Amino acid sequence: MSDFQSDATELPHDKQPALRVMPMPSDLNPAGDVFGGWVMSMVDIAGAIPAVRRARSRVATVAVNSFIFKQPVSVGDLVSFYAEVIAVGRTSITVDVEVFAERDAENPVVVKVTEAQLTYVALDDKGRKRPVPAG
Repeated sequence: MSDFQSDATELPHDKQPALRVMPMPSDLNPAGDVFGGWVMSMVDIAGAIPAVRRARSRVATVAVNSFIFKQPVSVGDLVSFYAEVIAVGRTSITVDVEVFAERDAENPVVVKVTEAQLTYVALDDKGRKRPVPAG
């Protein structure tokens, strides 16, 4: 186990993950950790799920407001992405995404590996911005 084990935490018990996935060897970078771009892609997918539900339409990512890699992700980690709408504008929806890795099956530990905030815009059927419905 790595030195990161001291940052062990628990999965949020009051929330359901938007996405849960296990990275594979093809997702590794040359250093042997999961490629940051893979994590970013999964965060974007996870963040879009509550944005689509709130917009009641398709959405497009318009901004990555913040993205913090706190820990590396490894092959075999079960990675859970928790996404929550935190702000709604006229056409935009901002989502917080927290990412946790469950690792080491013999001595299970959960660590927060990434946190991000993304903004999506609601789109109509022609790909143009549209107002987000009330409530």
